[in-house]
Amino acid sequence: MSSSSSSSFSIASLAIAFIVVVSVRFTDAQLDANFYSSTCPNLLTTVQPVVQSAVNNESRMGASLLRLFFHDCFVNGCDGSLLLDDNSTFTGEKTAFANNGSVRGFEVIDNIKTAVEQACPGVVSCADILAITARDSVVALGGPTWSVLLGRRDSTTANLSTANANLPPPSLNLSQLITSFANQGLSTTDLVALSGAHTIGQARCTNFRAHIYNDSNIDTTFAQNAQSNCSSTSGSGDNNLNPLDLQTPTQFDNDYYNNLVNMKALLHSDQELFSGGSTNALVSTYSSNSTQFTTDFINGMINMGNIQPLTGSNGEIRTNCRTTNNDGVLISPRKRTSDVAAI
Repeated sequence: MSSSSSSSFSIASLAIAFIVVVSVRFTDAQLDANFYSSTCPNLLTTVQPVVQSAVNNESRMGASLLRLFFHDCFVNGCDGSLLLDDNSTFTGEKTAFANNGSVRGFEVIDNIKTAVEQACPGVVSCADILAITARDSVVALGGPTWSVLLGRRDSTTANLSTANANLPPPSLNLSQLITSFANQGLSTTDLVALSGAHTIGQARCTNFRAHIYNDSNIDTTFAQNAQSNCSSTSGSGDNNLNPLDLQTPTQFDNDYYNNLVNMKALLHSDQELFSGGSTNALVSTYSSNSTQFTTDFINGMINMGNIQPLTGSNGEIRTNCRTTNNDGVLISPRKRTSDVAAI
């Protein structure tokens, strides 16, 4: 073989090798609804009854579990980092502004992880458990189902500062909300559809006080009724809870959008979606077309679940969702108010 032919052959071989490597990496990065079909075939039937039992015991828990997935994915991707307790090397995300005294349901995730580990030890990530649990929580409250894409691995660290920066507070205006979601690769349609998760759950007085006392884009009677359970004085009754959807607070439906149209959103950020801006038309569509809302909500959940997942050899499969596998001593989780003051 001539020198030029040998050179050409080497270049071609390198090109093929490069394509193979890229293909492998691309394949590794893909999530798949059948990811555990052979390694943990009973995964879904193991998770579902634990979620159903938790929601039967307390219907509000469905919203709390759904929210865990959202608050995990918005901080360095859907990697289970939210579930990590503080340890000697990092401060976890549970005390971030949007999480402290608010996120809840960790004990339910613990119970699910225990059941899954018994069924197939060392196989299923906590990040994937969050994704499945979010879907099953929606279904348990009468909402739609969908095929959850799986194959995520767990982060070995958490990031408090990123949680503080990325999780959108209820004080944001429409432009800020759109930017917050765009920073995660999510569209304005995703923003409006995923906000429909507020058709279930409750919010603390501290998160809606400014809206019911200071904003003008709110139904007067609705504001006055909300004020009866939320003092205008900061620090007084901060943890008092009001339902995000007065009509059907434990039923997953499209009533949330009817509330927006009628200026009866509990949170400032929610009402921003229907306050003369670019999202008015979509809110109106969802308020009258539950099928369109359902379709876009499912797409939004799938899109959110695809935010920067750890796959392949990245991350790990945690044995305990609260601690990394290399953290030999689990720091006792600090006592939180989340059991009484949460969505």
